[in-house]
Amino acid sequence: MTMLETFIKPMHREGYPFVAAFAVVALLLMWLWEPLGWVGVGLTVWCYYFFRDPKRAVPLNAGLMVSPADGVVSLIERAVPPPELGMAPEALMRVSVFMSVFNCHVNRAPIAGKVAEIAYRPGKFFNAAMDKASIDNERNSLRIDMADGRSIAVVQIAGLVARRIVCFAAKGQDLRTGERFGLIRFGSRLDIYLPDGVEPQVALGQNCVAGETVIAVLGQAAPQRMARME
Repeated sequence: MTMLETFIKPMHREGYPFVAAFAVVALLLMWLWEPLGWVGVGLTVWCYYFFRDPKRAVPLNAGLMVSPADGVVSLIERAVPPPELGMAPEALMRVSVFMSVFNCHVNRAPIAGKVAEIAYRPGKFFNAAMDKASIDNERNSLRIDMADGRSIAVVQIAGLVARRIVCFAAKGQDLRTGERFGLIRFGSRLDIYLPDGVEPQVALGQNCVAGETVIAVLGQAAPQRMARME
């Protein structure tokens, strides 16, 4: 990777109209008052950075479940998956990854499998870091059926400033581990419901990289990972 590639990342096509709008506003502000115009330039760069879509080194080992989002692990607890997915009503281990407005917001499939169900539900826009956001906020839920017959759920949850959940996947589609399936604008959260008996291999406060960070190992009796902050 060159020095230029370290700072200049590809941008997802969803960002084109937003960056263009920011750039036009920046030009207008520059015409009105140059210092204000430079503020507009800075916001335009931030908008491009928000919609960045870098390549990721997705692990190929079987049974590895990766993070679907960049961000911080904000919650690890047992919870019932969204009822609209038609999964069993028993609580499963849930890992929540909170994305700030500075994280890459392209979402990736945690594990390979077939998209068995997609269910969108409108809702409110509480801070996505709050526990009640899983229930009350706007969300888009996917159930992915794996080859071994087990299922996982991954839920896109809108946040305080997010007003648009985008899902590229279609029902019946086969997804590869780490494949892009959606994004959320601007600041939000992803919930992942692990299969019964599977413990998370991330800890609260840990930073995750979508498509790269291993959040669980299937088919292996691994204890829940703990960590300390220092």
